Amino acid sequence: MDFKNLEVWFVTGAQLLYGGDAIIAVDAHSNAIVEALNKSGQLPIKVVYKGTVNSAPEISAAFNDANVDDKCVGVITWMHTFSPAKMWIAGLKNYKKPLLHLHTQYNKEIPWSEIDMDFMNLNQSAHGDREFGHIVSRMRKNRKVVVGHYEDDSVQGHIAVWMRVAAAWADAQGMRIIRFGDNMNNVAVTDGDKVEAELRFGYHVDYYPVGDLVAEQDKVSEADVDSLVAVYEKEYDLAPNAKKGGAQHQQVREAAREEIALRRFLEQKDAKAFTTNFDALHGLNQLPGLASQRLMADGYGFGAEGDWKTAALVRTMKVMAQGLNGGTSFLEDYTYHFKGKGSILQAHMLEICPTIAAHKPKLEVHPLGIGGKADPARLVFTSPAGTGVAATVVDMGNRFRMIVNKVDVIEPEAALPKLPVASALWVPQPNLEVGAAAWIYAGGTHHTSFSYVLTEEYMEDYAEIAGVEMVTIDNSTTISNFKKELRFNEMYYMLKGSLEY
Repeated sequence: MDFKNLEVWFVTGAQLLYGGDAIIAVDAHSNAIVEALNKSGQLPIKVVYKGTVNSAPEISAAFNDANVDDKCVGVITWMHTFSPAKMWIAGLKNYKKPLLHLHTQYNKEIPWSEIDMDFMNLNQSAHGDREFGHIVSRMRKNRKVVVGHYEDDSVQGHIAVWMRVAAAWADAQGMRIIRFGDNMNNVAVTDGDKVEAELRFGYHVDYYPVGDLVAEQDKVSEADVDSLVAVYEKEYDLAPNAKKGGAQHQQVREAAREEIALRRFLEQKDAKAFTTNFDALHGLNQLPGLASQRLMADGYGFGAEGDWKTAALVRTMKVMAQGLNGGTSFLEDYTYHFKGKGSILQAHMLEICPTIAAHKPKLEVHPLGIGGKADPARLVFTSPAGTGVAATVVDMGNRFRMIVNKVDVIEPEAALPKLPVASALWVPQPNLEVGAAAWIYAGGTHHTSFSYVLTEEYMEDYAEIAGVEMVTIDNSTTISNFKKELRFNEMYYMLKGSLEY
């Protein structure tokens, strides 16, 4: 997704009570704010000023235009003067995209020696934004509120986060997720209501038999395989058995053949995410682990064992993190280290994205021991120390719940010479005892989407736009309070559901 092709619209609220000269001043101030935001260097998406609206028809026209413009991923509103909120009802009622309410003002400081009633009437965002905020809250419209002067780094930082989330939301609308095979037999947490997911998130989940992928694989030429293997040799360190002449080099070639076929298939179907299942490999030489790793590195979402919810979330978080310094990957909780605060070794059979590698990945071929196929190629590496977020979405029956855990990635205490997969070792905040217990109380999956660069704010903004429950586990979490939050949430969503239906 190219952020350069996107826009966020800026709409200023006012009214004609104060005369035409006031509106001219409002318009000039709005243009100056938009220009400052665009010149700040902090915002990933261009802000486009769409004028000052002074009446209900003007407001409705602005929001309707935003709804149908594909370049517009969201609207920022600001009330320069007092804008009677009943004028906004019709426009807000029909508006469908993300909304940010910027509570700012043109002047950073009060001009103590010059302030008069003309200044007060014109510069009353403290008044007007509260009127606007009331009607948005009364209408139960989800939005983000950012408070502060528009030139402040913190204000621009919050806007930038919301912009990235708004772009990810736009990307999710109609996102096609391809499932090769179904969910792993008898597994509950990776399954979910696909119809409700399309209603709530915009995801479109399609099933394709693995035979369709095999048919595409049969079209791949040896010359195409040669070209991709040359890329492998340039980008990775190949283990001796994986190099040309090595005992398992043919498995590297077969992995390349699968990657080419899978990439072509996803492009033909205009898909942004996909899942595989080791129980659905008929006609494939090996589980396409290397292909999944490399496709994730290029921005595709992935989920193992048919986990389409995680595949979608990986894609969404990759869009949010686009252009930032830090990787995002599918991961799975594997085994514990009960020492100190305790830690969890994160890995999977094969499919960990190399964007979270601490060093140049090594391409190796090893037996898998599951799936009944030939030894698969994979990229092996460990992840660097740092802080990030692990997130998941689960279907609770009457709603989706997003669970976010802030984690501290640490260096392994020793090398892992016999572990033939990529891995990360992290301490869930506040520690393993509380973090793991809270995750389990919340019904969290064993699969997560992890990012070094995103924060809880990104995930909160996304949950707000989607209108789904979110719970956060971090250094302030206690089990007692967390359980209360879950119980309060349960009551809220039960009541909310009964009122809606």
